[in-house]
Amino acid sequence: MTQSPIQVAREYSNQVLRITLHTPPANVLTAATMEAMTGALELARADTDLKLLLITGAGQHFSYGASVAEHLPEQAAAMLRVFHTLIEQVITHPVASLAVVRGQCLGGGFELALAASQLFAESSARLGVPEIKLGVFPPVAAALLPTAQAAKLILTGRSYPAEKLAPAGLVASLSDPEALDEAVREHIEKSVLPLSAAALRFAHRALRMQQIRHFRAVIGDLESLYLDELMASHDAREGIQSFLDKRTPVWSNA
Repeated sequence: MTQSPIQVAREYSNQVLRITLHTPPANVLTAATMEAMTGALELARADTDLKLLLITGAGQHFSYGASVAEHLPEQAAAMLRVFHTLIEQVITHPVASLAVVRGQCLGGGFELALAASQLFAESSARLGVPEIKLGVFPPVAAALLPTAQAAKLILTGRSYPAEKLAPAGLVASLSDPEALDEAVREHIEKSVLPLSAAALRFAHRALRMQQIRHFRAVIGDLESLYLDELMASHDAREGIQSFLDKRTPVWSNA
């Protein structure tokens, strides 16, 4: 029997749904993982007693990102469709979401955390979108990151400690590694459970309205740029293939 790439659990008297990426140590976001998460989120939409979604990673890391092999040109279209469906499921979900980040949170993993309503992280967690180093770019990050941070992260491919990104508003709460679980518990018990599930849903819809409109307005064009133009370039294939071959890429600048 194949083990599910995610774990789903109800907590706090069924008022919180925890979805855990469960393929440690890297918790890579394969198409199967994305589809499993999308299904779990879809099932939770109708639960009017639900007050919060928790998105976590098993082990020491949140996620190293999407499967590099699934970025190859012949698989990229299918992978992007599944991933962008997952991201839209997160940002349009009637229930607010909280990404709890430890260790590495990179590429598609960072984009998933970025799509959550809030991001809580241990101070030493590292966040970034290294796709440019593979000759590609991250469409979701381009859509969701504030402009000033987008250039800093997307054009360099560098990852940063969570504490460096907190002042820009990307990280809502920082904790020492041993205190992260307590920070999440305190937030849930003091700022979520005492409130009306109905009121939380209306407030979340209001909070997300502008972001949803922007995401839907640009994600199609970003997909087209990625699939129709970027994937036709030599360097996109070279960057991904060189990573899989564990060698230094040889760029043609075309």
